[in-house]
Amino acid sequence: MLRFLRVGSSAALVLAALSSGAGAADTDFQSWLAAFRDEARTKGIADVTMDRAFVGLAPIERVIELDRKQPEGTITFDQYLDRVISDARVEQGRRMLRENRPLLEQVAAEFGVQPRFVVALWGIETSYGNFTGGFPVIGALATLAYDGRRGEYFRGELLNALNVVQEGHIDVENMVGSWAGAMGQTQFMPSSFLNFATDFDGDGAKDIWTSRPDVFASAANYLRNVGWRDDITWGRRVTLPSGFDTALADLDVVKRLSEWQRLGVRREDGSPLPTRDLNASIVLPGGAGGPAYVVYDNYRSILRWNRSLYFATAVGHLSDRIEGRG
Repeated sequence: MLRFLRVGSSAALVLAALSSGAGAADTDFQSWLAAFRDEARTKGIADVTMDRAFVGLAPIERVIELDRKQPEGTITFDQYLDRVISDARVEQGRRMLRENRPLLEQVAAEFGVQPRFVVALWGIETSYGNFTGGFPVIGALATLAYDGRRGEYFRGELLNALNVVQEGHIDVENMVGSWAGAMGQTQFMPSSFLNFATDFDGDGAKDIWTSRPDVFASAANYLRNVGWRDDITWGRRVTLPSGFDTALADLDVVKRLSEWQRLGVRREDGSPLPTRDLNASIVLPGGAGGPAYVVYDNYRSILRWNRSLYFATAVGHLSDRIEGRG
């Protein structure tokens, strides 16, 4: 799972070192790696695992470049929705839902997550498994750990990735993912893999790269563990009354739907909000003047997957369209 991160000056310093002093940078990295190996050894990582994982290891300049760019800093919310919820992606999602319905229903019965949401997450993360990333996960995580910006976080994820390899779930050569180390068709970070990946097909491996049973069950297991409810949806687009106080459009502001109704909030078509009196918040992913949404607890669960209002809203929209709700 990708996390939208802010870049600091250390990334620029590493890039400068890589471009102007490759020899010195390599020496610095090898010193860092030696210290990391000592730490990893104390935490149960075998030398044979590290020997396999660290062959030819060096900082990846492209990873640092990509770490500077995040969608919410470069494109608008409308542009983001157009990019990730194309008609082609919707049609493919409907086909994937039909083709995998029996398996998805088994997963829903086990984990309590509606199939359309599993498919929507799958679609947005990796276009239904077609684009899982081309970066070596160990190399990407080592680059970000060495970089120094959020180095401790990525250092921990590198240790987790080595544990995934050591447990035999995947070979180092096949452990590819995003520039930030998110892996497989679910784009799990290694920590999420260790906590939530599931061997649903019973073959002894938690395979989020090639096994759809494991992919679907792992995604659903994650959502279940962060509070997902199968008796509610994610939210819906709404219209706000003239003069609405935009300070109320905040996830920290929680009101019953009946309260939002009294404040003049209505469905997108102007009709009343649902009568079921759920706790809800108003969000404006694109900022004041942009589309408004009333969102429920499941929206917060999606935000635990990826802390982006753009992402969470897109998952909701795609799930609705896949099932013909919008």
